[in-house]
Amino acid sequence: MSVPFIALGFLAMLAMMLIGLPIAIAMAVVGVVGGVAAYGVPFLDSIAPVVWGVQNDNLLTCIPLFVLLGELLLRSGIADRMYGALSAWLGRLPGGLLHTNIGSCAMFAATSGSSVATAATVGTVALPSLRARGYSMRSSLGSLAAGGTLGILIPPSVNMIVYGSLTNNSIGKLFIAGIIPGLLLTGTFMLYIAVAAMWSKETMREATVPLGERIRLLRNLVPPAVVFGIVMGSLYFGIATATESAALGVMAALFFVWRSGRLDWALLRNCFISSGRISGMILLIMTAAFVLNLTISLTGVAENMTKWVVSLGLSQTVLLLTLIVFYLVLGMFMDVLSMQVATIPITYPIAMALGIDPIWYGIFIVLMCELGMITPPVGMNLFVVHGIRPDNGGIEDAIWGALPYAAIMLLFTLLLIAAPWIVTWLPLHM
Repeated sequence: MSVPFIALGFLAMLAMMLIGLPIAIAMAVVGVVGGVAAYGVPFLDSIAPVVWGVQNDNLLTCIPLFVLLGELLLRSGIADRMYGALSAWLGRLPGGLLHTNIGSCAMFAATSGSSVATAATVGTVALPSLRARGYSMRSSLGSLAAGGTLGILIPPSVNMIVYGSLTNNSIGKLFIAGIIPGLLLTGTFMLYIAVAAMWSKETMREATVPLGERIRLLRNLVPPAVVFGIVMGSLYFGIATATESAALGVMAALFFVWRSGRLDWALLRNCFISSGRISGMILLIMTAAFVLNLTISLTGVAENMTKWVVSLGLSQTVLLLTLIVFYLVLGMFMDVLSMQVATIPITYPIAMALGIDPIWYGIFIVLMCELGMITPPVGMNLFVVHGIRPDNGGIEDAIWGALPYAAIMLLFTLLLIAAPWIVTWLPLHM
């Protein structure tokens, strides 16, 4: 299949997404039409085994479990109490509650696999307090949009599961690899908030909370910390697989919801329905992605692209810098999941041919997806935080507020390119 046909197929898929067709339908149409164009009607016979194989993959069972885990903690009020506890400890730093935004997003990300859910949950709790205390709405929205992106970098992460499934890499190692970069990026965001607050001489600080009260509030951080410890600890020490660790996390979350007195049939019903809808959407996209991958593999697109790139004699660094620009532009027009499933089958073989570590490349892809969450015009987190703001301002506040964090992510990606051990050290010691 020639390069013009490949480009035409990609543009057709992008056009269908932009006009509002579901992602899964856009990918499936391109995959089926491309396969039939190359091999005729007999190509349709090879689709059924692919669909059956995806839907019966035990590994993907962890997707609905991790989604359910986040829903339980979201609807039980644990996130609200977590925000209050962190504000007591972080509110005295230069920048005040903006640090609490980042810290709460990081902590909620450690129990949720979704960037959008993280931004929406913490934003709903934080924005009324931020407005009442006179914080700049631009800074508030920017910190929440950027903090929400930590939801797909700090494990567990649905996007890491998607990457691991598409590339046949260990999801457990991907989860472990995201811990150090996630914590470093969280610290970098908070450092920027402190420096910006002192530079502008508009340092917002909260009143000092007595030490005894702060220590008492630490109990509200126990549920997310225990859930994270159970999920990541069972993976790191080889006690459980990704699916088993997700099940353990759900059981721990159910216990804490019961302890809070919120466990009833109405809460469970809402959690199950929401988890079913989100998981169904993700698994449908995964199925369409595998159909598209079948066309790509049978037509030799990935193999030909890999040979062509290798023939150029590019170094790893030059390739990664090129991919940063590619994903930065693509993230302006595509959502995270569609960007992943549409590009990984093409870029992954090229990266492997140049000797890039597959686990490191997974974290790189997740960082590029994070950028897409806060880059206009299709940055999902920008729309989420704008949609829950308590006043009637324009979305430009969220866009301008998030731009410094996008620059920080780009610089952080360059750091990971220069020092890949930041990602690979922890998985090597599993």
